[in-house]
Amino acid sequence: MGDRDLESTAGSATVLDSEALAETMRVYRAALEQHRITIDRLNVYPVPDGDTGTNMAMTLAAVSEELLGSGTGRADICRAISHGALMGARGNSGVIVSQLLRGFAATLAPGDDHAGEPPPIDAGMLAKGLVAASAAADSAVMRPVEGTILSVARASAQAAQRTLEALAEDSAGPGAHGLAAVLESAKRAGQEALEATPQQLPVLADAGVVDAGAAGYLLLLDAMLHVVDGRPLPAEVELPADVAAVIAHGNAGAQLPNGSVDPVAEQRAELHRHLDGDGHGGHEAHDPSGTRYEVMFLLAAPDEKIDAFKSAWDSLGDSIVMVGGDGLWNCHIHTDDIGPVIEAGIDAGRPHRIQITDLHEQVAGLGVHGAHGEHRGHSAHGGHDTVSGDRPQVDCAVIAVSPAAGLDALFAALGAQEIVTGGQTMNPSTAELLAAVTAAPSQHVVILPNNSNIIPVARQVDAHTVKHVEVVTTTSVPAGLAALIGYDPAADASQNAATMTDAADAVAAGEVTQAVREVNASVGHVAAGQWIGLDESGIVAAGSTAGAAAIGLLGHMLQPDHEILTLIEGAGAVPAQTEDVASWLAQHWPDVELERHAGGQDHYPYLFGIE
Repeated sequence: MGDRDLESTAGSATVLDSEALAETMRVYRAALEQHRITIDRLNVYPVPDGDTGTNMAMTLAAVSEELLGSGTGRADICRAISHGALMGARGNSGVIVSQLLRGFAATLAPGDDHAGEPPPIDAGMLAKGLVAASAAADSAVMRPVEGTILSVARASAQAAQRTLEALAEDSAGPGAHGLAAVLESAKRAGQEALEATPQQLPVLADAGVVDAGAAGYLLLLDAMLHVVDGRPLPAEVELPADVAAVIAHGNAGAQLPNGSVDPVAEQRAELHRHLDGDGHGGHEAHDPSGTRYEVMFLLAAPDEKIDAFKSAWDSLGDSIVMVGGDGLWNCHIHTDDIGPVIEAGIDAGRPHRIQITDLHEQVAGLGVHGAHGEHRGHSAHGGHDTVSGDRPQVDCAVIAVSPAAGLDALFAALGAQEIVTGGQTMNPSTAELLAAVTAAPSQHVVILPNNSNIIPVARQVDAHTVKHVEVVTTTSVPAGLAALIGYDPAADASQNAATMTDAADAVAAGEVTQAVREVNASVGHVAAGQWIGLDESGIVAAGSTAGAAAIGLLGHMLQPDHEILTLIEGAGAVPAQTEDVASWLAQHWPDVELERHAGGQDHYPYLFGIE
């Protein structure tokens, strides 16, 4: 930043203008890009594709791109930050950081009745913005869990507010260093809260890591301090020594014990689930022995009625998530009382697009892999054959997220009209899914996310299109393929969502990959480089080869009532080992039919779907 952007005393800004706010976002993006690999390493499971840092960096890249096309006034910049974060959000970590940025920007934006450039951002306004950011993220989850990005952002905001109040009591006031003092206290408190996350979430302690999203959030405060007084961005993410040692095995380009290159350097994805209770970092995972039904709907209601609505729901269930504003809210709850849940919505406004899932009949698949970037028509691998006028219209179209060309062909063969492609490190943004919806040859569209981390982003699409969009909450590639068995192109989106959900619910998913660091699991000590098998509960098998881990995984998953096993071979599958798996199945489970497909996915030589 230059002197034209900041009013400073002794090298420290007393206020920030609008350009400095935009610069903060650009610096934050650069910091996330610089440290994304380290943040990606902070994953509960030692799989080769944790991508919290990547998703946050790409969300901020969308904000930076939006700023390039915006005006220079405060209102324009705040609008660009909010809209860019909303449309560019990737994965659960991206959704959470988008809520933080939107709350922050909304506080700094001038009111509709304000004429001219608003007052510069001083220490008081900045502290207020941090508090609002934390509140916006917290408001999306009914019961924010300690030990996550939410609690770290809250600790930072509270420290900023306390410091501001202390400065105000000083006869000299905030003074020349008020901004820096507020930010320093926020960063210090946030760092302490980050280091405490393993004590708050046992799953983090078991893995020997801290919360990844929280580590990424603290880089925002570093970016602000850089803009305020020019201090350098941290050369390394500030982590406790024991945590740094745990993730050291995952450094980019590191050699695993068997001599292979650590695949984390190529792709990263996350099991970091903040919104839907599917894993660490958000609220608690759903227990099938507890509440029975998942209810979701869009609620058209005045914002002032939402607090009362939330209170009503709080007594009716758990895993409550509400995201939205300006009269439209996306609502989610697990409950045993469907009627009162919907009646509470009617009392507040108009619920619509109601979806009800029986969780006791649902077998949750393990999140496998998402996709990025390009979407294309159903048979145009590598191209953009997406002009709906070139294809026959259907009553309902399907968009599938797919990680590899072989799987693209499988999804297309089963009826998907649009494929959103890429890798697990590149979860699609809201804008990319919206582009696929726009290109789909129908006014009714079903999205198959095929990864729990993509579901929150997919759910945001419907509010930004005139088309009717339903999301079937598939959390794995096998579940997505199974869902298409229930697809009827002559039915509408709501009907298809119901039948496709039923089809997907019948699948149990598993995967085999290579551990990128050592870990203690239920199967015992797992060394870096060892092959592991994972189901919905985590690591359940380990072996010296991918085939051995696959056999251990199937031995754990298969049950007497299972009839069909779908085996999807990845790019790294060894044919002899695959034959070993097939032979084992024929010997031990002769009544289970084996279906083999060449998926071509990276890092995961085997994906399994069991029906």
